[in-house]
Formats: sequence, C-alpha cells, structure tokens
Amino acid sequence: MKKLILLFLLGLTSFFHSFAQASGDVEMADVLRSSGKIYVVVAVVCVIFLGFIAYLFTIDRKISRLEKKEKRM
Repeated sequence: MKKLILLFLLGLTSFFHSFAQASGDVEMADVLRSSGKIYVVVAVVCVIFLGFIAYLFTIDRKISRLEKKEKRM
C-alpha cells in the first residue's frame, strides 16, 4: 500500500509540474497573486489534499483490520 501511495504522490507531483509549466501567462493567477488571495487558494487545495490523504489512511486501516479478521476465521 505504501508503494501505491508513493506512486500516486509521484504522479501527482509530475502532473502539477507539467501543468504549471504549460500554463504560461495566466491573467487570473496574476490578479490573485497581486491581491494576496493566491495564498487562500493554495491553503484550500492543501486542506483538501490532506483530507484526501487522511481518508485514504483510514480506509487502508479499516481494510487491513477486516483482512486480519477474515484470516482468523
């Protein structure tokens, strides 16, 4: 499972890296950056991402618990 999460994070990082390079001159990003609201956008994205990671870990623990319970039977 750790390999899967690592692979997912690596793919996500490369996706964001290529997306950032392809965007070029984006007017909306300049406006958000100049008004300081870009930090709010980044914070919201980070909270969503961390929530997703926490959700994945809880699902992984629940599945592991069920697998162990099934092996005992």
